[in-house]
Amino acid sequence: MSLVGGHPVLDFANTVAWRLDPARTADRVQGAEGWARWAVASGLLTADRADALLRTETADPAPTEDPTAALTDLRAALLPILDALVDDAEPPAAEWEALRSSMVLAREDAALPPAFPLRWQPGTDRLGDLARALALLTEDLLGGDGLGRVRRCAGPGCGWFFLDRSRSGTRRWCSSDDCGNRDRARRHYSRTLRRG
Repeated sequence: MSLVGGHPVLDFANTVAWRLDPARTADRVQGAEGWARWAVASGLLTADRADALLRTETADPAPTEDPTAALTDLRAALLPILDALVDDAEPPAAEWEALRSSMVLAREDAALPPAFPLRWQPGTDRLGDLARALALLTEDLLGGDGLGRVRRCAGPGCGWFFLDRSRSGTRRWCSSDDCGNRDRARRHYSRTLRRG
């Protein structure tokens, strides 16, 4: 699982691959097991905690709701807001309101532990609670110092987000080994055609 965002919220947004190319768009994480594996890979849950949450979800013989619906709803609201951020545009009103509501609900259900750094901690009794943790992390990202370093990959069709931590602040690709290599190969091929 590629985690190139540099922040869990950006890696969460990047669970949709090739999102700017409708012919190739793919949801990289599906179902409760997929989201649990992603949460472990991104450092949001330990493997033991993820296993316990999956056991809790599968123990319910007739679940009343999809445990991953809150995650996909949060991601649907987050993507256009991140696009607006990197495009220096106004966030779309409907998605902004949905994201704001998610952040407010997450804060209402969170506890502030008596330890530093002080951060609101949502409960993780169900897999769906992962969306609350991500909503709180989104609040931190959108209100933090690194906001001006959020970028979108310049690779055609990619659309993945990342924190540009390069000294010059000019990183262009989600991964130099992936989209960066494709771009270099494309430019080389174009130069070769012009010469020939």
